[in-house]
Amino acid sequence: MPSFFEEGIASEADVDQSYENALKSTEELELKNMLRLEEDRMDVIMDINAGAGGTEALDWASMLLRLYTRWAERRGYKLKVLSLQEGEEVGVKSCTLEISGEFAYGYLKSENGVHRMVRLSPFNANNKRQTTFASVSVVPAVDDSIEVNVLQQNVVWETFRSSGAGGQNVNKVETAARLRYHFTDEDSGEEISYIIENQETRSQLQNKENAMRILRSKLYQYQLDKRNRLRQMLEAEKKKIEWGSQIRSYVFDDRRVKDHRTLYQTSDVEAVMDGEIDEFIKSFLMQFGGNA
Repeated sequence: MPSFFEEGIASEADVDQSYENALKSTEELELKNMLRLEEDRMDVIMDINAGAGGTEALDWASMLLRLYTRWAERRGYKLKVLSLQEGEEVGVKSCTLEISGEFAYGYLKSENGVHRMVRLSPFNANNKRQTTFASVSVVPAVDDSIEVNVLQQNVVWETFRSSGAGGQNVNKVETAARLRYHFTDEDSGEEISYIIENQETRSQLQNKENAMRILRSKLYQYQLDKRNRLRQMLEAEKKKIEWGSQIRSYVFDDRRVKDHRTLYQTSDVEAVMDGEIDEFIKSFLMQFGGNA
């Protein structure tokens, strides 16, 4: 049977483009098949925390903040900074983001864990090679339709002055809210504590509501983790995907970003730091999506 190309109906470029479009559509369908859990469709709450390493670690956390901001922008997702604690001179100590968009949690659950950076540090007088870490945690952002049991007697509120942008009144009035929540897991007897800060608005009441919403999201994630714990213990790859393990290395001078779970890597460090992480996400979902 003659092809369209042979009959002159379509050019070689048209055929190549049609093939690329078909391949992309097939991959998108495969990815969505991996995002079949209830929580995958939800928005996401993301925490980024600088690890040990002083100025270098603070800078690395701010670089990750920019990475995920650019990723969200590329996908047309909405991003809000719920809390931000800046470093004294540069960078970010910690921040909490809310990213809203279709399958936001399903995609970004691939980013959960410790991110390692290796580079010739601009903060070192001798420009020595330095390794530093930052942790990224993601939980699905629950709404009022999701039932989560919060024990009000375990809730303790504190208020403090906001830091960062927002006008003169921000730093004069204690509008920021800090929520402390402590409970004992009824199954394991483990003591669990959460500390959540929110300084998104000038309204203390609204900041408290936002902090409570984040708490409900974290408690929902805790229940998801309990649900999946036994299954993960039975899987040979558990160590690669468990929450909190080192997941990815960004080696700047060797021009290499490598995911330690899937072994996918790229030499285009600049593109990755500009938010182009879809190939890492895809590799994770194709390998672990149904079980993560």
